[in-house]
This record gives sequence, C-alpha cells and structure tokens, in this order.
Amino acid sequence: MKKLITNLTLITLLFTSFVFAQTAPPRDFSKETARPSQDWVKDAVIYEIYPRQYSQKGDFNSITADLDRLKNLGVTVLWLMPIHPVGKLKAKGSVGSPYAVQDFYAINPDYGTKDDLKRLVSESHKRGLKVIIDIVANHTSWDSVMMKTKGFHTTNDKGEIIPPVPDWADVADLNYDNPELRKYMIEMLKSWVRDYDLDGFRCDVAGFVPTDFWETARAEVDKIKPDTIWLAEWESPDLLVKAFNLDYSWANHAVLAEVLFGNKPASEIRKTWEADNAKNPKGALRMRFSDNHDERRAIARFGEKGALAAQALAFTLDGVPMFYNGMEAGDTTESGAPALFEKLPIFWQFAERRPEFPKFYKGMIELRKNSEALRRGNLTWLKNSDETRVLTFSRKSGNEEVLVAINMSNEPFFGAVETAGNFEEITPNVEKKANGLPSLSLDAFGFRIFRKR
Repeated sequence: MKKLITNLTLITLLFTSFVFAQTAPPRDFSKETARPSQDWVKDAVIYEIYPRQYSQKGDFNSITADLDRLKNLGVTVLWLMPIHPVGKLKAKGSVGSPYAVQDFYAINPDYGTKDDLKRLVSESHKRGLKVIIDIVANHTSWDSVMMKTKGFHTTNDKGEIIPPVPDWADVADLNYDNPELRKYMIEMLKSWVRDYDLDGFRCDVAGFVPTDFWETARAEVDKIKPDTIWLAEWESPDLLVKAFNLDYSWANHAVLAEVLFGNKPASEIRKTWEADNAKNPKGALRMRFSDNHDERRAIARFGEKGALAAQALAFTLDGVPMFYNGMEAGDTTESGAPALFEKLPIFWQFAERRPEFPKFYKGMIELRKNSEALRRGNLTWLKNSDETRVLTFSRKSGNEEVLVAINMSNEPFFGAVETAGNFEEITPNVEKKANGLPSLSLDAFGFRIFRKR
C-alpha cells in the first residue's frame, strides 16, 4: 500500500482534515500567478515524435536526417515519446507500449545508442530547435530494474504490487510515499538534462504523481539548467504555479471533438475556454492540439477539412500549439491503439495525395511566427450571427489585432461578425476573398484570418 497506518492514526487524520476543511477556504488558484515562462516557450511550436513510427527504421538517426525539413516547417520544440527500453512482461501487443519503461536510465536499443541521441540533440540545437523527452514518472513495466528495490512500487493489503488503474495491466504503480523513490526519480531527471543537454520534459499523467514531487524535481533540475520547458499531461491549476510551464487543455480538446462530430454547438468551445480561464493562475499557458498518440488520427475522426479546421483552432487560440508527427502529410496511419503496441510507420507519401496539408502547416506556422498577436496576444471572443456553428475571436498585442473565424460545421456560413474597423485578409494559401467585414462567408469547415489595418 502507499502507506500503512493504524486505526487511531486514521481517525486522527480524518478529524484534523475535517476541522481544517471547516476553517480553511479552498485554495483559489485564479488569484495566484503561473510560473513565468521564457519567450521561446511562449512562442513555441511543439512537434510530437514517436521514434518507432517516424520512419521505417524507427531510430534516432532517421529523425536527425529529417531535422532540416522540420526546421523549414517552422517547428521549434521536438518532443520525443519515451525513448527507454520497453517492458516485455505483461506487454500489450507484439512490441509493447513505450509507456511501460524497463529502465529510466537506459535507451531503447531499437532507437540507437547514447551517442546517437546526443547527436540528435546537438544537431537540433545547431538549428535552433529544442528537444524534450517523455518521462513516465507514475509507473514502470513489470520487468523494470526498479522491481529489485523493495518499496519502490505500490502494493495492496496483501503486499502485491498493483497497476495504477485496472485497465493499465501492463504497468506497475510507483510509490511516492517512499522518500528513496523520490530521490531516485529526481536524480534520473537531473541526469538526462546534465548528460544529454536536453531542454525539458513532457510528463506523462502528471496528476497521478504528487504536485510537491514535481515542484521539488523542477527546482533541482533548474540548478543544472534553468532554461527548460516542462509540459504536464494533465489539467490541474496547481501544477502550473511552480512546477510546469504548460499543461494539456484536455477539456478544450474533448469539446472540440464533440463540436466537430455535431454533438454540441460551437459555442461550447468558448464556454469551456472561459471556465478554464476562470480557474487557472494568471498567465497560465496551455498546450493546444487536435491530435496525439492516444487517439485515432484527427483526419480519420473529423475528415480532411475538419482536421484542418481543428488544427487551425490549435494554431490561433492562446497558448502553445502542438501537432503529432505525420499530421503535416495528411497521414491516416493509426496513432492510438494498436500503434502504441505495434510497428505501424507513418506513410509520408500521403503528402503527394494531400498537398494542402503541408501547405497548411507551413503557412499557419509562418503566420504565427510573424504575428505577436497570435503568439502572445490577449484573446477576446466576438459575437457572430450563428454561434452554434462558427467561432470568432480576436487576438491583440500592442497595435496588432488579428481576427479569426472558423466554421466548425459541414455547412457553408454566410453571416456577420461583430467587429469594427478595416481589416485585410491574411489567411495562408488561399485566394483572398473580399474583406467584407463585418459580413463574412466561410466554406464548410473553412477558416479565415484577418489583420486590422
């Protein structure tokens, strides 16, 4: 178990907690300030890479060979999914999940050597790219080297090691009530930054690990290299105060899917954004995305036009955009199960069949790069004549104002947006229509972007 306590101790703890709950108000994170982030973090475009699927070889050297393309695309941060040896005991599929880690200090031999990883990081840095790795701090594989140390894993009342949740049968839960486990994990994080010059971490199911651990770990890593980025795969305001630069905007992602499926009105995206904004600390950064390794491809879920509309929102909302390898080619290869547990490489040749996809990603990233309003501007929602289908908002920074309109439905839109002033259209890769604002036309799943003159 996490902790063995007597009945008397339990009663005392429960009573103390009850009294405290009656006298102490709940912590209001909206009145606190988020951990400050560097300019390069605020301006980042994150690119998630699954090394196993990225190429036919599935190794570090194949990624290194592709760095010039990624640099030209406009990516600034490379996030490598777990690079460690994959557990075999109780593994899912024929290859196993990269999130079932055998040894946090080691590198998956299928991906290459330590020198191969160092070369990837070094060559990335030469091109101005940052590199972060996935850290699975909550659990290990069942044949992990950490199994040799008693007390590192969580046990039930029979003394049996257990998974974090029943569905995750291929992994074993780590015990953060053990101070020695905490020391082990912090030293491991420090070693990756110190020995490989990495630029930070994406932390898997960060909310399953105590917040005070993350805060201590961040402070320790900062002593080695303060200029890093930490991304929490979670959605909880407390993580953003001291430990993490940004987190997943899961609620926004979930409602986005419901809207594109036609199950909810587009206005629900605004409501979710407002609810999130009201509870998070001031200046909090959120990662915006429409696809990732946990789900079916966005192009498979939403169709080609719907997938572009979804990612257009990710690129233009406040926060830091992310996209998953192969999206820029219009790849439909499965991204969730079974790809997590099998070898299913990206089919990069899809870009020849869907040339609008690489053009979209190149154009949108370039637009964002050249617009401080889109990178850091305040967001204001604007009314339009059909908010059940269409999102309209502005981003403002200094004298720059950008207006974004996205049709989240499969029906064309002819209506108006509530705005004033003269605007010029700056939508990438499209034949510019008559400005016409406040009147506005949008194709099915279409989007248009304007800058105030």
